[in-house]
Formats: sequence, structure tokens, C-alpha cells
Amino acid sequence: MNVKVRFAPSPTGKIHVGNVRAALWNWLFARKSGGIFVLRIDDTDLERSTKAFEDGIRADLAWLGLNYDETFSQSARFDRYDWARDKLTADGLLYPCYETAEELDRKRKIQRARGLPPVYDRAALALTDAQKAEYEAEGRKPHWRFKLSQTPVKWNDLIRGETTVETASVSDPVLIREDGMYLYTLPSCVDDIDAKITHVMRGEDHVTNTGVQIEIIRALGGEPPEFAHHSLLVGADGQGLSKRLGSLSIEAMREDGLEPAAITSLLAKLGTADPVLPQTDLQALAESFDFERIGRAPARFDMVELEALNAKILHETPYAKVVDRLAPLGVGEALWEAVKGNITRLKDAAEWVEVIDGEVDPVIENAEFARAASELVPDALDGGSWEAFTNAVKEKTGAKGKNLFMPLRLALTGRQRGPEMAAIFPLIGSEKARARLRGERA
Repeated sequence: MNVKVRFAPSPTGKIHVGNVRAALWNWLFARKSGGIFVLRIDDTDLERSTKAFEDGIRADLAWLGLNYDETFSQSARFDRYDWARDKLTADGLLYPCYETAEELDRKRKIQRARGLPPVYDRAALALTDAQKAEYEAEGRKPHWRFKLSQTPVKWNDLIRGETTVETASVSDPVLIREDGMYLYTLPSCVDDIDAKITHVMRGEDHVTNTGVQIEIIRALGGEPPEFAHHSLLVGADGQGLSKRLGSLSIEAMREDGLEPAAITSLLAKLGTADPVLPQTDLQALAESFDFERIGRAPARFDMVELEALNAKILHETPYAKVVDRLAPLGVGEALWEAVKGNITRLKDAAEWVEVIDGEVDPVIENAEFARAASELVPDALDGGSWEAFTNAVKEKTGAKGKNLFMPLRLALTGRQRGPEMAAIFPLIGSEKARARLRGERA
């Protein structure tokens, strides 16, 4: 079987880590299998869908490195959905319902009060032509429901194993709204058939919907794809992410300076039995993808873990890979190699440009100690100068340990923490080093 999967976002908002985890796993499976990854834009909601959001989705996927092999938009396929509507109607599987939202809500409340599940009672199936005409005369427009078989639907889920949905306990789904707009389910089924999708991987909140879709696909003469339903992401506190999705959008993370490899490295392994390790090679991540390694428990997404992973990736990144991004910041190769082990985001390297090339207000705790040190700065500085310099200062002043190194760092950089001074010292240079040790702003 030639594997073909799809990622199907709606361009009604920005994609976030939950969306991207599903996209990434589909992409990894396709690349490992030598298959096809399809980007389907679910834009049947013409009022809420925008070109700007669609462009943003494509930009986010490109930034993450998730290239797609095929793409299409549902808004260009209404003729196919109309065909499916007509077929299901002719086969007696799509029927009009005239209840208002208030009437349906009242029915559900009565059912709950009686201890019954709030399942649609199929009252519309008993309507006569005269009753339908009467509703139409009142100005009511019908919504259209798919008539489920009310028998168990079973499939072997690639993550959950043997799975059953009892369609007798599920309301006949609304496929078309009163205004004629197609809801998600019918277009998705038609598209999966037409695009020859072989595998659908998505969140476990779609399990019941999968039972419904299998029946619709079969009713349309198609063969259902294989399904895999993964657990959903929760926050580090175990709570849902829904209230924090704005800050967890991929666009927000990109603007915040996070590396795409940090995001893909983390999301590829969250919810699996594999350790989370920094990985900049997406194909290597693909080779390690395995349904057998995916667990059922909710996966915890922690920004602290993501930032730590981001830092690890930067620590291992050679200058040549980021030179185009560092050049506008004024960060050269020597400075990058000196500071990359102490930053969380690439943009953090820019603050050390000021330390090296700009003016620093030195922090002098002991003027006598600092002046003595200034007289011992070598004329030419290289990678071994710091050790020689500190040994000379130690011998002259008797200071050692923290009492030796911290006053020198504070005077030379104005900061308590930072990269190894052995790498920073030669970049500062002899003249500035002496001036700063004398307490001068240099």
C-alpha cells in the first residue's frame, strides 16, 4: 500500500502545538513509509475562513520543515459534496429535520431528566409531506441528518487497538445546516475517498466521529482508511490547553525566537515511550516513528521543557547554519562560539555584542583589587590569556575562587553570569579590559 495521509486545518485561526503535533505525526509516518503528505484546507465555512489564516498555516508548516506533496481546498469542491448529498438523499440516508435549536435543546433536557442519553429521537423520519410543507410555509429551513445504521462499527485502531462505536447510542449527525452549509463530516468523507487517503491520524476526541464517518464512506461506495487516534495534549499541570492556545500558536513561538527543531523534537516524542532529545534532522525523526511506541495517556506539554530543548539545540548549532540570522545582529563566528552555550534563544546572542563592542558600566566591588588586575592584562589576548591573567592576579592579590573570578567578571562584563570568560576575554581586548578594570565606562 502506498501510504497517503492528510493534515486538514481550518483557516479560521492560527495553528497551535496541538494541531502541529497531529500534522507532524502524519508527516513523519508518510516520510518513513515513502508515502504522500497532503495539506487539505477545510474552508467550507466561507464566512469565517480567511486567506490570511490560510497563508499563515502554510508559512508555519514551511517554517517547521513540514513540506506537503499535494494540497487542495474544500471550497473548490462543492460540486463533489453536492453529488454526495444527492446520492445519500436518493438512498434514503440523508433526511430533512425541521426542529429549531431551542426545540432540540428542550428535547435533550427532557431526556436527561428521565435519565436517558440525549440522543436525537429521529422524529423527523415520521414527518409526512404535508407536515414538511407546513414547516416550509412557516419559513423553516431544514437541516439534514445522516441516518446511522444503529449497529456497532468496529475497526482496528493503530494506536488504540480494537475499537467499537455503538451508533445506536449516537445521534444521527447533522451534515448540512439550515443555511445549506456543509459541516465538517460529509466533505471530509468525500475528500478522503477522492484523494485516496489510506490512513487518518488524529486526536482521540474524533473516535465517535470515526464510527460515523466509516458508515458515510461506505454509503458513498468508498473504502474507509485505517485510523489512528492519539491522546490529546494537556499542560504541565495536567489541565487542558484551550485557554492558552493564543500563546501556543506556532506564529507566536516563531516570533518569540524559538527554533523549529525544538518544537518538532518535542512534539514528535510527546506521548511516546521514546526520550525527548534535540534532533534537527526531520528525516531521522521520521525513521524513529513507530505506532507501537505511542501511549494512551494524555501527553503533557511544558514550555519549560521546550525552552530547555531550544537551548540544547542552539548549544550544538555551528555558526554556518545560523550565519544568515546572526549577521543582522552583528554576531560573528567567534562571538557565537563563545556565547551559544549560555543562551536560550538565538536573539540572546545580540546582548553580548554590546558587551564586546559597546560600552559597559563596570561593577567594581574593590577598587584596589581591580586596579591591580588592570596592570596585569596582557597586551595581546588569545584563548590561553584568561588562565594566565587570572593566575597572575591571584599571585599578586591573594584572591582565589569566587573572590577572584566574580569581581573580574563583574568589572569586565557588568554581569554576574554569562559565557566562559576564557572565550569572552580575548574578544573584549586588552584596551577595553584595562579601562573597565579601572572603573571606566568602556
